[in-house]
Amino acid sequence: MKLNYKRTFLVGLAFFSICAFWQMYDGIIPLILRDTYGLDNKLRGIVMGIDNMLALFLLPLFGALSDKKGRRMPFIVIGTALAVVLTMLLAYIIRHYNAAAPTESLMIFFVSLMALLISMGLYRSPAVALMADVTPKPLRSQGNAVINLMGAFGGLYTLIMMKVAVTTEAAGNANYTALFASVAGLMVTAIAILVLTIREKKLVAEMKAINYGVSEDEDQGKTETVNGKEKLPKPVLKSLLLILTTIGLWFLGYNAVTTFFTSYATATWSGGLSHASTCLMVATVAAVASYIPIGMISAKIGRRNMIRIGLLTAAAGFAVATFCAREFSFYLYIVFAVVGFAQASVTVNTFPMVWEISRSGNVGKYTGFYYTVSMTAQTVTPFLVGIFLDKLGNDALFPYGLVFVLLAYAYFRMLSRNVYKRREENGKYIRARYKVSAALRVRHERWVQRKDYKFFTCPNCKTALRVPRGNGRV
Repeated sequence: MKLNYKRTFLVGLAFFSICAFWQMYDGIIPLILRDTYGLDNKLRGIVMGIDNMLALFLLPLFGALSDKKGRRMPFIVIGTALAVVLTMLLAYIIRHYNAAAPTESLMIFFVSLMALLISMGLYRSPAVALMADVTPKPLRSQGNAVINLMGAFGGLYTLIMMKVAVTTEAAGNANYTALFASVAGLMVTAIAILVLTIREKKLVAEMKAINYGVSEDEDQGKTETVNGKEKLPKPVLKSLLLILTTIGLWFLGYNAVTTFFTSYATATWSGGLSHASTCLMVATVAAVASYIPIGMISAKIGRRNMIRIGLLTAAAGFAVATFCAREFSFYLYIVFAVVGFAQASVTVNTFPMVWEISRSGNVGKYTGFYYTVSMTAQTVTPFLVGIFLDKLGNDALFPYGLVFVLLAYAYFRMLSRNVYKRREENGKYIRARYKVSAALRVRHERWVQRKDYKFFTCPNCKTALRVPRGNGRV
């Protein structure tokens, strides 16, 4: 069984267009809010956080609705059409900003922006779920690698257009109309090719005919009926909860580091912003270069093993950075390349593990589960790490990421099917913990009794002895 790369690239056009849009949104909207509408940092932060808050509700909702409809394409087409129209409307509103009525202009802009964000949320889950619908379960890691690669290409397209399509007017104001039009045109072209080349009903029927490439015994998507309702078997439900917990903990750690790294670098290094930007670019390039190889390796050694490798690699990178990042060094580029590889290893494989539990009729719902957990973590972690950095200083950034990545690894290990080996490992841990706690307890007791007793070790038999003080010599 081999992945149909041509079909997967075509299916990935939807995610390609989505990432092109979000790159523009994240890069340009804050500038418009600052330069055109005069919002301060706090208000800009609130506006830029609304998309994450909306995603918590919209992505699961429209994922489930596309399941109920039994089709992804209508959501993709309608969502893209609305987004393209609203993108160009937004460009028009910005271009015709009325300085004489700033409040009214801001409200018109804000309402249009909210409508645009809702239209984008309408089809992200269906767009991603479409790949799972038309790909056998054993090949979904490779398929997800292709989807992520397409997303990276979409972001790269927008970055290029941001350099060539943004012009400066005589008054010194930036003109973003050409950029908005180029991204909107890309979205229309990408979805048109998708609609013309992918026959959703036919491909889904083919996948159902082969039970998505797995036998009945291997299928984790089977449910059991309890009181007239279909429910996941308890072991499968436990696996789902552990996978989602792992995903949440991973994003709590990884996104904290990537979000606050530029702040850390500028506060710690001279020329910090330039070095920080290069480090993050190295991590991104390493991740993009790793997507396809990781998908292939995962097919050979298994998703679980690849995720373990990714989590341990990220933990090692954050551990090294904890001690070595106080001063900039060329070796940090290697550290961030390793972290980029780790990010690709986790991202490529965790999504398919969630899909593994789904059936043909509820892939969108499980896609929504993934996005709910990941977006919640990405929304919460800036506040959490901000509290830690305020209390403990900038040096707490990498330890914070390290702790959550190690917690993610610990929870993911609970998914292991080799119960005997995990019991052995747990026994070793308990014995090691006992040795440490016993040694600490002895030292504590000696400290408490130090005024009344003297402690020493016999040089011959090595026995630890305690004798009262003031009663002669030993």
